[in-house]
Amino acid sequence: MMLSNRLVRLIETHANALALSLSEKVQASGQLHEYHNVPTYELNARVYEIYHQLGNWLLERQEEDIEHRYRAIGVRRAAQGVPLSQLIRAIVLTKQNLWEFLKRESVADNPIEIFGQQELLEQLDQFFDSAIYYAAQGYEESPKGHAQHEVVAAGKMH
Repeated sequence: MMLSNRLVRLIETHANALALSLSEKVQASGQLHEYHNVPTYELNARVYEIYHQLGNWLLERQEEDIEHRYRAIGVRRAAQGVPLSQLIRAIVLTKQNLWEFLKRESVADNPIEIFGQQELLEQLDQFFDSAIYYAAQGYEESPKGHAQHEVVAAGKMH
């Protein structure tokens, strides 16, 4: 795996600015109104962790690590009363925030860097796809998420 080390380091170096940018987008989004239940410092800390540890997440951590981390996030958001759709939207927004940053900051000088960037983007897609899946699992398995799922299912039966 040849990931663009320069881009990974750029993301990690700008993790705080990326986290703050995402926090502003979450607060401004009409689609994430229940995220007011999530303390800003908590959201910033989780997003900072993702961006700052990106190299570790992509190169060293196993699928089980992503599962453990995002299932816990799903359980936490369910306990905070954040609907599953908004949890998923927030993860997608985290990815989009990163993509926007990469579009502004990445300049490939040669074919090897272009290939490295493409590989990085594919790895990011896989990471965020796994994050969404495991966060949804954790959410659904939490007491509040499970109860919400039963209410939705009961409503479909009528």
